[in-house]
Amino acid sequence: MVAVIDHTICIKISGRADFTSSLDLKKLISELWERGYNHFIFDLGDCQTMDSTFLGVLSGIGLKFSNGSRVQVGAPLELLNPNSRIMETLENLGVADLFSIKTCTEPVANGFEPIAGDASKSKLEVTRTCLEAHQTLMSIQPENVKKFKDVTQFLADDLKRLESGTRK
Repeated sequence: MVAVIDHTICIKISGRADFTSSLDLKKLISELWERGYNHFIFDLGDCQTMDSTFLGVLSGIGLKFSNGSRVQVGAPLELLNPNSRIMETLENLGVADLFSIKTCTEPVANGFEPIAGDASKSKLEVTRTCLEAHQTLMSIQPENVKKFKDVTQFLADDLKRLESGTRK
């Protein structure tokens, strides 16, 4: 769900934040950034879990918007009300300092609208996004290499196969 308040974009994530929604998120934020929006708030109060692909996409966006520097104050991406599980994941993967993380009890926005998802995502697009997300996490913190080297190798092989048009 998305709401616009002045020049701030509020995105409410409910349930699981996973690879299936990461492409839509990446596309939405890129389009809004190009239109001049430069502050994004993610309300995670109803988000139960976040997979590594979604987190890698979010972290890649955080790096891009902060010009590669780690920021706390004035970050273009704010995370509101992450639960302890998500917070632990952010810290364990070394990406927490890419975001301004806050707790607030008041609703950030009203009038949320559903994000228009693209149902025509190809397996090639999904695989490429998953690979890039995991490579981002590995580039941010060296300890992530051992966590994701096997999955990135699998995704890289799958991507090559998909790009060449061969079937498994």
